[in-house]
Amino acid sequence: MTSVDRRTLLRTGTVVGAGLAITPVVGAAAAAPDRSPAYIASGRPNLSHGVQSGDATASSAIVWGRADRPGRLIVEYGTRPDLRDAHRVRGPWLTPQSDLTGRVRLRGLASGRRIHYRVRVEGEHGAAGEAVTGSLVTAPSERARAAVRFVWSGDTVGQGWGSNPDIGGMTIFEEMRRLRPDFFLHSGDTVYSDGPLTESVTLPDGRIWRNVVTPEKSKVAETLPEYRGQFAYNLLDRNYRAFTAEVAQVNQWDDHEVRNNWFPGQILDDARYGEKRVDVLAARAKQAFREWVPIGDDRVYRKLSYGRHLDVFVLDMRTYKDPNDDNRYADPKRGLLGERQRRWLIEGLAQSRATWKVIAADLPLGLVVPDGPTNLEGVAQGDPGAPLGRELEFAQVLGSARRCGVRGIVFLTADVHYTAAHHYDPSRAAFKDFDPFWEFVSGPLNAGAFGPNALDATFGPRAEFVHAPPRANYSPLEGFQHFGEIDIDGPTGNLTVRLRDARSTVLWTKTLVPTR
Repeated sequence: MTSVDRRTLLRTGTVVGAGLAITPVVGAAAAAPDRSPAYIASGRPNLSHGVQSGDATASSAIVWGRADRPGRLIVEYGTRPDLRDAHRVRGPWLTPQSDLTGRVRLRGLASGRRIHYRVRVEGEHGAAGEAVTGSLVTAPSERARAAVRFVWSGDTVGQGWGSNPDIGGMTIFEEMRRLRPDFFLHSGDTVYSDGPLTESVTLPDGRIWRNVVTPEKSKVAETLPEYRGQFAYNLLDRNYRAFTAEVAQVNQWDDHEVRNNWFPGQILDDARYGEKRVDVLAARAKQAFREWVPIGDDRVYRKLSYGRHLDVFVLDMRTYKDPNDDNRYADPKRGLLGERQRRWLIEGLAQSRATWKVIAADLPLGLVVPDGPTNLEGVAQGDPGAPLGRELEFAQVLGSARRCGVRGIVFLTADVHYTAAHHYDPSRAAFKDFDPFWEFVSGPLNAGAFGPNALDATFGPRAEFVHAPPRANYSPLEGFQHFGEIDIDGPTGNLTVRLRDARSTVLWTKTLVPTR
């Protein structure tokens, strides 16, 4: 491994802006720049990890940046690529308390337009460093029957597979960028805080996979700086930075932002961790997530609307999760969502007038996801009978939606590291009180590929398509990396889903027609 001195890295500007080349192996500088007074005084502040945007609505969006030393975030934005019509916003002062990260909410934006922006950091005396540009697409107005295209996936840099300089890094993000989606839905496991990287991995066929490695990615994350370093790592990859500079994100989290299969109150039995209290680890991980991810709300679960045809209900299936057990209880107060979020989802679906109500779930509904020999991680547990355990709250959601006449529900998810299309129908189900719907699964994004998982028959699922590897933990070099694309036609409202691989090849497609 070739290491890079921290001061040298920052002085030469190796990691500045989207689309620039990065040194194949990077030391701690990307996540923890030198903040000594002598170094801070040596030049103007610059952005260290490119730019990001997120949670774009019809009139607003979040723009994010991180400085290499303290300074004020400045954002200029407009509808012209040359920004001759630019408005200027003075954002927050970036300090070590927020890991030098900050975000600005742009307001009063034109709906359904590409917004161009320019970000820089001003020092204490007003001197600004080099600007980095980006763009995003705002949502259509509430009544507009406009076309919407977005991509989704999950599970980034897991199972020991990091950014590989030999193959150009995480090129799946470049494939998604080329489709020019309106936004990207990241369905969780945005980082793998419990997945350390090594310099190289030998594949079964003898080939060598090489990783860019940082100190923070060399062990499981426990401290706040280590959790911050998980997010900083992804932004070292030039494909990832180019993607985030052009595509607004909608992020949710799952388990690996903290630790595999965690739930509130858990005490770890894992020798890798000195801190055994998951609640302590989760608080640190959540702070890093909010600092490094361009999310608009303090609450992870939220609704985002995209014109007349699309409402996206982003779930948080982790913060309020009950303990993992055999998942066969009859207590309706337990579950993944918690009472408040469950009520929010039921009421939101009933009130939505969008053609399609996409439920962005960080865990699949009908797939059995084990957590050890007897415990279950997800909603389903393999019992094909009436709803039990966490299935009870989704029976309540689906039953309430049917009784309120809700149409156009589609579930999108990731988590299981393969891609699939599942159709749910009460005619095949033990539980009958719902209307048919689809669940589409995608992933991973530069992580180990697994699957397929068994389907639970309680809600009558049928696998219409599955693309999974023949053995566990296929490397990205061996294939079975995936993302999905949703394309909604403006005039008709028809929704077309395409399940794609890492080269953007369409593996399976289906067009859904609105129910009148």
